[in-house]
Amino acid sequence: MNPAHAQNNWPPVVVASVFQTGLNLMRDLLRRGVQTIGIDCHSEHEGFRSSYGKSYLCPNPDTYPEQWVDFMIELAKKLGAKPVIIPAADIFVSALGKYVEVLKEHYIFSLDSIAIQAALATKEQQYALAAQHGLPIPRTAYIQSRPDLEAFVAQARFPCLIKPRHQREWDALPEGNPLRGLKLITADTAEDLLTNYAYAESQQPEVVAQEIIAGGDDAKYCYLSVYGSGGRRLGHTVVHELRAHPVLFGSGSIVEPVIDPEIALLCDNFLCGIGYVGICEIEVKRDTRDSVVRLIEANPRYSVTADASVYAGVDIGWLHYLDLIGQPVTPAEASHLGFRHIVLRRDIPALPRYVERGLLTWAQIRNTYRGELHFFDFDRYDWRPTLTTVKGCARIAGGTVLRALGLRRQLS
Repeated sequence: MNPAHAQNNWPPVVVASVFQTGLNLMRDLLRRGVQTIGIDCHSEHEGFRSSYGKSYLCPNPDTYPEQWVDFMIELAKKLGAKPVIIPAADIFVSALGKYVEVLKEHYIFSLDSIAIQAALATKEQQYALAAQHGLPIPRTAYIQSRPDLEAFVAQARFPCLIKPRHQREWDALPEGNPLRGLKLITADTAEDLLTNYAYAESQQPEVVAQEIIAGGDDAKYCYLSVYGSGGRRLGHTVVHELRAHPVLFGSGSIVEPVIDPEIALLCDNFLCGIGYVGICEIEVKRDTRDSVVRLIEANPRYSVTADASVYAGVDIGWLHYLDLIGQPVTPAEASHLGFRHIVLRRDIPALPRYVERGLLTWAQIRNTYRGELHFFDFDRYDWRPTLTTVKGCARIAGGTVLRALGLRRQLS
């Protein structure tokens, strides 16, 4: 049996990113009795308004790398003991990988695997690793210029998509750019794909082009896992995505845990094959044309959907912490199914889109909100971030009702 609570002399944890993802990890570790603080370079993130632990504003490691390293060293000294660091955003995975030689003297993290984690944080490298280690992928090309994209479209089967190597690359595009803030953009024809690329070409020419895996959102699954020193799997959960936002090409907004040995084995073989150590989420899709499970993306960190694993009985953040500090860990598997995990900020705006497309009825949607539910971004013990979620969802719901009323008036 694994310990349920930390001992007084165990090291503290720094969670890198206090967007709701990292905030939930802080909550889970604090409940285990671990001294936990957060850091982030975005002051608007939830951790700065939360009742769970203290969060510190740090320099952006992409734009001010030297200042970020200095900040991290000073923070470790203030904590008085060599802390564990667990990233919950790609920007900090990349930073740890880049400055491992400096930071390993001050922090405890997955030294055996940080280079692999940093590689998986970029789309072109994760697809290359998947192809090398037997994890099926759709036709994919790493694009550095327009001629590269033209060569891809000459052989590709449409529809296709392009996406940035890191989402933050498109987040940094100028205001008004159609790609700013998008995770990806799709195209039904070669002409459309080249037009979409033109929006990024002058500032972020490096993208990933890919054929779209056939099937709806309910053909997608996530493998949530943690691997310990030596590459031993310490825990895993497979969840089935029921809806996503945006529809068809977004991240899961509602999932439920399932037993799927094929997906578990496929993802386990891949992570063991590359010698992975640490927390990882792998999103896959079972292609409706041939039933082959293909990679959508891998997230080498604590993720939004990872929060569902805790409710399934696999606390991957806690298991990772125990392994990093040298405690023996008994591997865990999902022991509780029969619930749904909901990201309200994603699901509420997604619902009218599903109805408009004829994919779901409101009655079917109501059924998914029955039974045992757990929420990513609604916590009655942490009212400030929860209030922000409720206000945002209320605005979206109100707008949906007003649009429906306006349409009815036009029809009458």
